[in-house]
Amino acid sequence: MPIKIIMDYALELIFVLKAWRVVVVVIGILGNWKLAIGDNEHAGRKLVDYVPGFISIDCGATKDYLDDVTGISYKSDTGFVDTGTNSNISPEKYDPNPDYGLQTRNLRSFPQGKKNCYTLKPEQGKNSNYLIRPFFYYGNYDNKNILPIFDLYVGVNYIYTVDFNGLDITIFKDMIHVPTSDIIYVCLINTGHGIPFISALELRPLDKSLYPLDLGVLQHSWRFVLGTTTGQQGEYIRYKSDVYDRLWHIYGALSNSIPINTSSVIDIQNNNDSYQLPSEVLRTAVQPSSGYHSLSYSDPPSYDTENWCVCFHFAEIAKLTQGKEREFIISVTGGTYTYTSEPITLDHLKPLSICFNRIFEGHFSFVINATTGSDLPPILNAFEFYYVIPQFNLHKPTNSRDVAAIMDIKQTLRISREDWQADPCVPIEWSGLTCNSDDTPMIISLNLSSSKLTGEIPISLSNLTELQYLDLSYNELTGSIPKFLAQLPNLKTLNLSGNQLNGSVPDGLTQKSRDGSLVFSFGKKPDLCLSVHCTKEKKKPKMELIVALVATSMVVLVLLLFFLCALAIYKRKRRERASKSNFKIKNQQYNYFEAVRITDNFKTIIGEGGVGKVYLGILKDETQVAVKLLSASSKQGYKEFRAEAQLLMIVHHKNLVSLVGYCDEGENKALIYEYMANGNLQQHLSGCI
Repeated sequence: MPIKIIMDYALELIFVLKAWRVVVVVIGILGNWKLAIGDNEHAGRKLVDYVPGFISIDCGATKDYLDDVTGISYKSDTGFVDTGTNSNISPEKYDPNPDYGLQTRNLRSFPQGKKNCYTLKPEQGKNSNYLIRPFFYYGNYDNKNILPIFDLYVGVNYIYTVDFNGLDITIFKDMIHVPTSDIIYVCLINTGHGIPFISALELRPLDKSLYPLDLGVLQHSWRFVLGTTTGQQGEYIRYKSDVYDRLWHIYGALSNSIPINTSSVIDIQNNNDSYQLPSEVLRTAVQPSSGYHSLSYSDPPSYDTENWCVCFHFAEIAKLTQGKEREFIISVTGGTYTYTSEPITLDHLKPLSICFNRIFEGHFSFVINATTGSDLPPILNAFEFYYVIPQFNLHKPTNSRDVAAIMDIKQTLRISREDWQADPCVPIEWSGLTCNSDDTPMIISLNLSSSKLTGEIPISLSNLTELQYLDLSYNELTGSIPKFLAQLPNLKTLNLSGNQLNGSVPDGLTQKSRDGSLVFSFGKKPDLCLSVHCTKEKKKPKMELIVALVATSMVVLVLLLFFLCALAIYKRKRRERASKSNFKIKNQQYNYFEAVRITDNFKTIIGEGGVGKVYLGILKDETQVAVKLLSASSKQGYKEFRAEAQLLMIVHHKNLVSLVGYCDEGENKALIYEYMANGNLQQHLSGCI
């Protein structure tokens, strides 16, 4: 079926119904063109057949449908992509082409995000290779008449740049993909030159024996059918009998060649040629014109910098007389390198496909010469060549364990970010993620702060073994802090502040925080405690409740009137103290990092007691303070430390230093006092001052 239908010609439609089978024969006056749907000789798909493994997406369509012309069932892109906007092209721009015109009347554009991807899950998974063919037709859908330029990626690899070169035409450049997983991502990348879009997307499974795919990715294919008198050179044909649904260009004849053809049946079924070319392609061929002994081709100069691979397709369509033989050799040149095949002979009506497993660099050409012992000139039915992206230019996807982990995290925590699709690291990192630059990328940083997350911390985080930075702060996470976080071998920073976590902090995290190998923050949560104290003091109140508990005990032990009097005196003394003191804030809570800053990393020791050392500190308002830090080695220090804190919170006297604040963060505990610049009472009495 040719690419163009000239409507001026009369068409006669003949419908024949036989044995529940509809055959539509369209007879045109244009040349000898004939289209038979469901021809007995065709081993390919029928009009309404479901083709296993085919994925055909009409991007932007509102419903699924059967294309009566191509016999292909198309789906809308619902379920294949979560982002983008559907649009219709301008009616005056409709492409009349019967092979893809219907699929280009609408499209899906992606005004948001830098990377937007289609997710394809073929039935065969990674047990098959695939032909992937996207279509792009602008059609002035946005009424701006500005053609965009953007990149196409399959998986993690750049395939090509979609550039219309100023012409509002349909572009399709298929490729052959070797999957590394059961899911294939086709991504459009915004490069800053307009909004990416796509009109249609097709995937066709291929036999794994087809094409020299160990060379790299094969893309930008050209498939030429030779010797046909149907249509015009440059048109493309989609044969219903092609089990791989390849698109073929009419090349007609090579230079100094003539077409030949046959009406005989090509033996496609009982043949070892897995390329399974349509019989229509193999029934026609070219051979050298009279006076010539070779067939030749040379690619345009614009392709001189590319890498190519080539495949040749033959079938002997002439009935050779007894004793006659057609034998030839193929010489392919890429730049300065030429490869020559062994002599080739053909069997009558049996296909033979030859693909050279090598890359031809630079200017590409070939010559097919008859051998000296051949009785007949060479023939050629069809040939293909592909641009090769070499293996060494291909990227590897993110470590599969990391991918599985981050996908589970996304699902478990119900993260809905537009750019969280396809590979998390390549070609563009997901927002909130940082990956290393190893050959196989792995996630080293995950920032999900203030992301409205709920539920418990997912165990799949334990599989991110290269993770160095994890920020889950200011969400609504619940449950306990899991022990596996302490087992992440490379974790250096962990922030769990601002959540609803409870229980004890795992010993491993506490130890790493104390030895400086982990910067750990979990904020001020009354339902969290350090594991070293949770068992011993499970029923004991926190520092903030000690004053109330002591006061309540005094009520039980002392007369109520005495307590009220004491409380009145306490309030009066406090007001008097507030009027005399230079300190504006009393009993303020500080975190450990603020204590480190106040003491300049515990630089100056001004005293030492039974529970720990006392350091000189300076507040933000330049007020000097004394900071007593609880020693981790003090067995009774915690009880004495707590008793001193209780006393200073209750008792105030002009001859006692006042408590400015305290730090109660895990095992890091400190009291911050008013600084005695002239020494203490003991020093005065002993004459040390």
